[in-house]
Amino acid sequence: MKLVVAGGTGVLGSLVVAEAQARGHDVVVLSRSLGFDLTGDVAPVTATIAGADAVIDVTSTSTLKAEACVAFFEAVTATLLSAEAAAGVPHHIALSIVGVDRAPYGYYAGKRAQERAVEAGPVPWTILRATQFHEFSRQMYANAKIGPVHVAPRMRTQPIAAREVATRLIDLAEAPAHTGYVEIAGPREESLVAMIRAWARASGIRGWIPAISLPGPFGRAQRAGTVLPGPGVETSTETFAEWLSRTTR
Repeated sequence: MKLVVAGGTGVLGSLVVAEAQARGHDVVVLSRSLGFDLTGDVAPVTATIAGADAVIDVTSTSTLKAEACVAFFEAVTATLLSAEAAAGVPHHIALSIVGVDRAPYGYYAGKRAQERAVEAGPVPWTILRATQFHEFSRQMYANAKIGPVHVAPRMRTQPIAAREVATRLIDLAEAPAHTGYVEIAGPREESLVAMIRAWARASGIRGWIPAISLPGPFGRAQRAGTVLPGPGVETSTETFAEWLSRTTR
């Protein structure tokens, strides 16, 4: 199969590319670093994805502001779907997040807008909603700071290894479009505070990491478990402790 990975140079995207190549697929990567403007430059994308069996969208943005996130994901989705329709690509696969429909705030607002755009688009689709990655602990340690102090936001989560999400995305690309949602989560619920602190300790960091409660409706949703998966969700196998042992040796 010829598979196109939009955002294929990122943390998850590189894992998706590696998994697809390991299965013998021909992989094409679309990213800004490779000269593709996915927020509006349709023509080169159309030419590049000609003959593809599926496009997998794992693009992301660094902003957490709702308006900017919505604008980004709507623009990228419009570009990809237009190019796919013109090139005759039969399957669009988008990665989203478990709970975006229940807590459509900040970054989640952008992902929910992306979902709606895919649903309304002209290309048969599948959306994979995943929970936070185990790797989220490392990202949050780096980004959640008050002055010089690293902090740990309170959140109930059921995290999953990014490589298992990548595997599931390729499974979906190898199958016909669902025209619906698939949800996947890690094997058990964890505390994000405990995850951040455990990652820091395993990485040799001994500083104080206070827990904080994020303000607003999204902070409340995180603490209440609103973004935890519901019944019937697919579950992966690698626990956070196992991932931590594997990646910090």
